[in-house]
Amino acid sequence: MKKRYYSPELKEQAVRLSYQRENIKELADELGIEVQRIYKWRKAAQTTTLPKPERPIPDDTLEIKRLRKALKEKELELEIFKKGRTHLLQERWEIYGFIASYRHLYSIEKMCKVFKVSRSSFYRWYTAGPSKRVLEYSLFTDLIKKEFDLSKHRYGATRIAAQLKRKGYGISRGRVAKIMKANHWFSKHKKKFRVTTDSNHGYVVCRNLLNRDFNPGRLNATWVSDITYIPTHQGWLYLTTIIDLFDRQVIGWSLSTNLHTDQTIIPAWKMAVSKRKINMDLIFHSDRGIQYASKTFRTIIKSNPLVTQSMSRKGNCWDNSVAESFFKTLKVELIYDDNFKTIEQAKTSIFEYIEIWYNRKRLHSYLGYKTPCEMEQEFYQFNNVA
Repeated sequence: MKKRYYSPELKEQAVRLSYQRENIKELADELGIEVQRIYKWRKAAQTTTLPKPERPIPDDTLEIKRLRKALKEKELELEIFKKGRTHLLQERWEIYGFIASYRHLYSIEKMCKVFKVSRSSFYRWYTAGPSKRVLEYSLFTDLIKKEFDLSKHRYGATRIAAQLKRKGYGISRGRVAKIMKANHWFSKHKKKFRVTTDSNHGYVVCRNLLNRDFNPGRLNATWVSDITYIPTHQGWLYLTTIIDLFDRQVIGWSLSTNLHTDQTIIPAWKMAVSKRKINMDLIFHSDRGIQYASKTFRTIIKSNPLVTQSMSRKGNCWDNSVAESFFKTLKVELIYDDNFKTIEQAKTSIFEYIEIWYNRKRLHSYLGYKTPCEMEQEFYQFNNVA
């Protein structure tokens, strides 16, 4: 069994996340490492740079306490109204169903007040027992909301339906979509995305050997790479990724504050080759950016006779659409909704997105709604590879 390599970036971000998480063992399981290793890395780091939360200034005046209590009551009523406003124009049993479903979160008296129904009528309905359809609807609503929240609102009806089927619940995509629409739960939508590539250089470019064949028959047959820009209040951050087309896993990546070759593609390449052993022919495909065409990187590629470099045609984004599609997904599911104040904050969020969410948890339609790590494990098991 090959000894696993842990990059300094992974160690640093794992330590940083361990101070933000309450359950370090859960974090270790998500990263696929031993919990003792995280404690070892924390000890090596010695101290944490996370700022201590500021203590609120106490205010004991009765009037402010009264106002705070009143405000809290109104906020609670507004919260209940927002969650149940879709039931206002529906039948009374649906309002009762909502109250029954959320009685563990809010008081029945408060919900009856918000929806202007009597408690005695609700209790009569509740004592008689809701119908099987109402109970099923309530169950599926709770399950869908749970999966929607776990995905941080990244999943739409298709992936939520697939996830529920994986857990043994028989529900169609259409029914999931109907429940989500009724509750105003909408997944994050893609926006226009522009990729910038510096191809104005005098270096030699390679032929396009990929030819849009994005469906290799094995692991480590084709890797694709690209670079994108991440905005922060402290300036631009540049993300370089390497993706294996077979399992769509991000096997190598790097974050840098400049576009130099030794800060972008080279560390990403080192991470990829440390994670995946190249023992058969491999096509490495990218655009014509200066980082990929530079003599330094081309020398690294040529040092392994099994690797052949390939580049997209000039001005043709479709030749590297898988790599660009990943960036679109990343920006929709993470970047557009986060306003990164610091570069370190962005690094931590991107590390968690790639290593914990995207590679290990996110269901991919191309993979038959499996995760990249599941696809990798199935390949090794099917081919009896350790």
